[in-house]
Amino acid sequence: MVRLSVNVDHVATLRQARRTTYPDPVAAARIARAAGASGVTVHLRGDRRHIQDDDVARLRGEDAGKLNLEMSAADEMLRIALRVRPDQVTLVPENPGEVTTEGGLDVAGQAGRLGEAVRRLAGDGIEVSLFVDPDPRQIAAIAAFAPHPPALVAGVELNTDAYTRAKDSESVHRELRAAAEGASAVRDAGFHLYAGHGLTPENVGPIARIAGMEELNIGHALVSRAVLIGLDAAVREMLRAMNG
Repeated sequence: MVRLSVNVDHVATLRQARRTTYPDPVAAARIARAAGASGVTVHLRGDRRHIQDDDVARLRGEDAGKLNLEMSAADEMLRIALRVRPDQVTLVPENPGEVTTEGGLDVAGQAGRLGEAVRRLAGDGIEVSLFVDPDPRQIAAIAAFAPHPPALVAGVELNTDAYTRAKDSESVHRELRAAAEGASAVRDAGFHLYAGHGLTPENVGPIARIAGMEELNIGHALVSRAVLIGLDAAVREMLRAMNG
């Protein structure tokens, strides 16, 4: 069974639209967990557009499964992660003004900075994952500075954005092949295999069925669906789509 980590960022987006106390992403995490999610993911952005520092701290005190904190490798974020100590940190690229994450990390070009962040986090006992495009060269670059998993990097999350944006069957198959090849490189390097970005009940099945896939991180589609049918039902629907 592929695990589901529910990203509750956009529960906080709705709250921040009015600067109220509701809807509470921590309450959403409880519902997701009860519906079968293995844990919760939050992205603490530099501009604090949705998730706030207090949300992360409160989630750490919840029994909501694995807490996966997405963040950049900025010093401010590293200090927060080392203080809160989530179960996992997923390092992601972050560009000012972007609507959502626009691509995977350039591991080869940022190996020095990323390596420093990974060493600080892993040295404090926090599992580290890196969010990258399904390019075997990026996985090779991770293995180059973290050659003995899980001592430094525990997992790799493949960016499924290109697959979810493909419009015709030829493009879908091409991007699915790329995802499968990236997944193979992740497994061969000894890392845990995760994936996410843009996944919906309609397109998640082929990604979930990639050999060795362990966990999918899904947020926007779940929260959007929850507006119509409720979060409990949306999580259960996604799990059925993932695992048949």
